[in-house]
Amino acid sequence: MSGAQPENSTGRKGKAVCALLLATSMFALLRPTALHAQETELRGEVSESAILSDQQRKARQLALAAQGQQPANAAQDNAPARTYLPASAGAVPDDTDTGDAIATGSLFDQPAATDDTSADIAAPPKPRRRSSTAGQNAAGQAKDKAADKSKKKKKSTADTSDITASTTDATDGEDTDADTANRRALTIDSADRQKLDPGAERTDAIEGQKKKPEDDPFAATGVKWGSFVIRPTIEQGLTATSNGDSSSAGTSALLSETALRFSAASDWRENSATIDGYGLFRETVSGYPVHDAQGRIEGQLNVDLDNELRAIAKLGYEAVPESASSPDAIAGVSKQPLRQTIDGSLAVEKHLGKMQYTLTGAVSHDFYGDAKLSDGTSLSQKDQDSTLYTATLRTGYEISPALTPFTEIEVGRRTYDQRIDNEGFERSSTRLGARAGLALDMGEKLSGEFSAGWLREAIDDKNLDAISGATVNADLKWSPERGTTIGLTGRTTVEPTTTSGESGDILYSGRLTGERQIRANLTANAALGLDWRDYIGIDGHDRVLSAEAGLTWWLNRYAGLTTRVRTEKLTSNLPGRDYTANSIFLGVKVQR
Repeated sequence: MSGAQPENSTGRKGKAVCALLLATSMFALLRPTALHAQETELRGEVSESAILSDQQRKARQLALAAQGQQPANAAQDNAPARTYLPASAGAVPDDTDTGDAIATGSLFDQPAATDDTSADIAAPPKPRRRSSTAGQNAAGQAKDKAADKSKKKKKSTADTSDITASTTDATDGEDTDADTANRRALTIDSADRQKLDPGAERTDAIEGQKKKPEDDPFAATGVKWGSFVIRPTIEQGLTATSNGDSSSAGTSALLSETALRFSAASDWRENSATIDGYGLFRETVSGYPVHDAQGRIEGQLNVDLDNELRAIAKLGYEAVPESASSPDAIAGVSKQPLRQTIDGSLAVEKHLGKMQYTLTGAVSHDFYGDAKLSDGTSLSQKDQDSTLYTATLRTGYEISPALTPFTEIEVGRRTYDQRIDNEGFERSSTRLGARAGLALDMGEKLSGEFSAGWLREAIDDKNLDAISGATVNADLKWSPERGTTIGLTGRTTVEPTTTSGESGDILYSGRLTGERQIRANLTANAALGLDWRDYIGIDGHDRVLSAEAGLTWWLNRYAGLTTRVRTEKLTSNLPGRDYTANSIFLGVKVQR
């Protein structure tokens, strides 16, 4: 047995050598297969279980991403597949390209370039065979495998963090895409649906709107007639007076007084027209007999022409009985003669810069009726019929829109229908005058004009003195506060006469008025008057003082109660002319 043992040991050694040679041969045969797999990019067979596991992992990731959660086993599920490395270090070329790769964690993802050859998420570029692979030894291969395993362990943690960040970014991107996908789409007509202008929005019903208060809620609304708005007014009442006809012989009386007034204004686009009129009728109810009627109507047309040119036309008619206090009144008659006047004028205004020019031509014709005497006979007054023609040139300079000083030159001729009157005098005359004044335009606060000058009317008969004297004219309105209006009017009038040996007189008339709206339906008014008559050719003069106060209380917009108190006194140095008249009126006023 001792001799057989060496044989068995030797035999075992020989078997080991044979096994080693066989293993080496098998290793040599398998080595080209691996290199060929790199050349053809084959990784070996993939089992169905691996494919199913990959699909389930993707489904879990999508479900958790939709819920905004990160899977706890992201590091395990997202573990990259091991990349094949050749046995020899020089089997594939070094990749010098740099770039970032985002791992999808799928077996079927396309390879992406990366600068880290040990990263599992990026497939290496196609390997190229080198001629030096046969010179590598087994020790170098083992060393490379050990280093590669160490690198894999270190990279696994970094890959897990990168995959987690990638999954978070993908989740945020999916949320953003979901928000964008779920955003409400614009309608086809959204571009046309713009915010409406406040003025074009639907308004509330008229009954629900807050009405703007009227400046004068009791003012006449007027009646539409064609292109005009007419505002009629009627006033009816009783007047108790101490002097029925305001004469030196007048006594007390109770009179029925009716006053009709109207105004009409056009609503044309460019030009304008106005018509105004009044009628006053007085009849005795008891006491001193009074039966008279008077009235006037006048119209005005304003036409704007080219080149700052404007035309103003006026036409009027008046019928007034001769006043018992007039210098031409006939004593001892039952009815004074009726004086009728037709007047008209045409004016042309021209503005050149700040200069203003106005040329006015006017005609006024007076004709008288017969006077009825107390015995029933009549006395003709045809010798008083006359016509006055005048032409006035006015020149103004606009210092400011509120102030315009001006001058006027007037020439005229008065002719009598009967060249020589019943007393043998030739009454026709030539008229010449000059004035200077100031026009004011400060809106509702102050407006109007005033002037002063000299006027002379020379009579053709040398036996009669010329009528001459200073003239004062004014027409101003001042409103110190809302609801209060103060007015001042002044006028100078030449009054010719047919009295034997007399030329006539100059009458200066002034009137100061005030109106106060105490309440919306209560208005108070007052007036003060002063008249001065200077006789030419004789040493005589008249002075008339008057005062008046009244109230109007409107029951509604269309009807109201009105009352006024008036006193008037004439004082003269001529005999038989003084008188005093006091009166009170109470009536009803209706307007439309």
